[in-house]
Amino acid sequence: MKNVLIIVSNANGIGPNNRRTGTFLPEVAHPYAEFDKANYQIDFASLTGDTPYLDALNLADDPDNLAFLTGKGWESMQKAVKLSDIDVSAYDAIFIPGGLAPMVDMPENPQLKQVIKETYERNAVVGAVCHGPVSLLNVKLSDGTYLVNGKNIASFTSEEEDKYAKADVPFDLQTALTRQGAIFHAAAPWSANSIADGNIVTGQNPASAKGVAEKMIAILEA
Repeated sequence: MKNVLIIVSNANGIGPNNRRTGTFLPEVAHPYAEFDKANYQIDFASLTGDTPYLDALNLADDPDNLAFLTGKGWESMQKAVKLSDIDVSAYDAIFIPGGLAPMVDMPENPQLKQVIKETYERNAVVGAVCHGPVSLLNVKLSDGTYLVNGKNIASFTSEEEDKYAKADVPFDLQTALTRQGAIFHAAAPWSANSIADGNIVTGQNPASAKGVAEKMIAILEA
């Protein structure tokens, strides 16, 4: 059986107007449903070990979202263990969902950067979607290069951000990833767009979350 660790943000507000935020429900619920269907063991970690927050509860009528909220998913996420207390080497994959929350506590977190570096370098799978790929930013590999340098990467795009949270985010994610050498793949706003490059899988937005999980599973099963 494969083990997947979903790493979530602990932030619940962002920007000068303290916009409410959290993990974006479909970006955790849709992958959770795919991993569950594959019969994987799914555990949750958060950066501080405090109970994480969910955003986009208005989307609860979607079947996978509803199943997550009323089934084991959200119950398990609420008990997320502090990342530093987990032996991440026991996991075949890690996955970082988006929402605006990761833009607050994931750009620089040293523990998270170390976990992603080690997971990538032992050839386990690293997945992230929407604003989740901010977790890949500032990750330096053992050879001193940026993880995203020369990699095909998707994330929430500048075009999407302009109409969503430009006033709230501390920086533009597409620009930041590109600056560190990512080969950025942007599709039409809000369309499904996920991409695998070796053992890194990234996706653009909520519509891409299922595809990220599917591509992660394909690598894990190969």
